[in-house]
Amino acid sequence: MNSTQPTKLDAAHFDSKAREWDDNPVFVERGLKIAEAIRKAVPLHRQMNVLDYGCGTGLLSFPLKEELGTILLADSSDGMLAVAAEKIAAQGAANMMPMKLDLMADAAPAQRFDLIYSSMTLHHVPDTDAILRIFHDLLNPGGILCIADLDKEDGSFHGPEIDVHHGFDRADLSLRAAKAGFTGMRFQTVFNIAKEQPGGTRDYPVFLMTARRAGA
Repeated sequence: MNSTQPTKLDAAHFDSKAREWDDNPVFVERGLKIAEAIRKAVPLHRQMNVLDYGCGTGLLSFPLKEELGTILLADSSDGMLAVAAEKIAAQGAANMMPMKLDLMADAAPAQRFDLIYSSMTLHHVPDTDAILRIFHDLLNPGGILCIADLDKEDGSFHGPEIDVHHGFDRADLSLRAAKAGFTGMRFQTVFNIAKEQPGGTRDYPVFLMTARRAGA
């Protein structure tokens, strides 16, 4: 990426899409599939303090809310957070709290977490190494990080006009996570996004990486 920090255009884009976000069946299915993969990979319990970073409208957290403790829904988009807050109220999800937060620009929350997960957000963060270090510092010893994002691709997923990472090489991301202090990195393919391209329909795999902060 060329930029050094997230742009206001990114937030404006997601603000404009927020009201229709949950109407997209691909987004809904993706959230369910990633939630199921996390459920199978991580021993979830009701005492877990959780951060959902880049939460959007909460499509990953809502399927997991009955199995977790407090869930902080963090995003930089006011529009997405407004929709998430409405869903929290409608479902009486007392353990979920929305918060406007950009960890690359704002002070990190004082609380620490047992689980941090993030779906399709990492490729929007310019400094991968920095956000991994922040995630590590926000986890309690023994805490778990779950990152769902695109495998390395040629830039056709978003197109050349969008300044984001073109997915991630799994081996490289594992090395970056290790440099940030994580151990036990594991990867699995959890979803495929089919997009129409000039040459026909193309599948873009989505992986789930799990990693642990060393400690008890």
